[in-house]
Amino acid sequence: MVTLVRAPLFVPADRPERFGKAAASGADAVILDLEDAVAPAAKAAARAALRCDFTTLPVILRINAAGTAWHADDLAAATSLHPSAVMVPKAEAPDDLKLISAALGDIPLVALVETARGLAQGRAIAVVPGVIRLAFGSVDFCADLRCAHTSEVLLPARSELVLASRLADLPGPLDGVTTSLDDPDETARDAGRARDQGMGGKLCIHPCQIEPVLAVFAPTTEQIDWARRVLASGDGAVRIDGAMVDKPLRQRAHAILAEAAHSARRPV
Repeated sequence: MVTLVRAPLFVPADRPERFGKAAASGADAVILDLEDAVAPAAKAAARAALRCDFTTLPVILRINAAGTAWHADDLAAATSLHPSAVMVPKAEAPDDLKLISAALGDIPLVALVETARGLAQGRAIAVVPGVIRLAFGSVDFCADLRCAHTSEVLLPARSELVLASRLADLPGPLDGVTTSLDDPDETARDAGRARDQGMGGKLCIHPCQIEPVLAVFAPTTEQIDWARRVLASGDGAVRIDGAMVDKPLRQRAHAILAEAAHSARRPV
């Protein structure tokens, strides 16, 4: 399920020889990218190469944005392909998303917020019927704001997307990419900051980023042990590890064990 995805991997849609490799990388979803990863001259060939039969993982199709020359053809290709979800880039206008959702029928949407206008409309975007998750296009966002792509700068935007998701009863949003391709420790640190802010996963652009992201977003052994002891303690306020535990922490314990169960079921 796309709502449970933590480490989806982008793959250019015009490189079908990479589809199977992406599925075997350890990612928990594959994003076939018709947008930034595909040159304008290759868009038609990329649409013709689309398929979902290379994996049992969720397949997400990133289309080109509304208003581009390729958008209508991408919607038609998505309808034929029927992926697990369609990722809509440059998500800014709730009305555009409503039109896209209507065109796609029962195919759900992941709204990729990448601009100041998109962030300002985040709460309205999150409640559009058909939108099942938000994602953060942090690199494009920083380009739009002409600001640095650093954790300090991204903190307010991440927090707003987390809040928008919670208000709409959506799962935690997918964080933007880490641009470094050869430093798993940097990916892990970036993922840890996103997790602590309430993000639910992180977009990946290289296979080496997958395991650090999955490890960060999976509950630790200590968290699982704590959750089990909390739920075994009964109702009411009790003391565990020197701290008071009551209903809100029991809800967190249930969430931890659900996350652990999902991690255990992740395809390898």
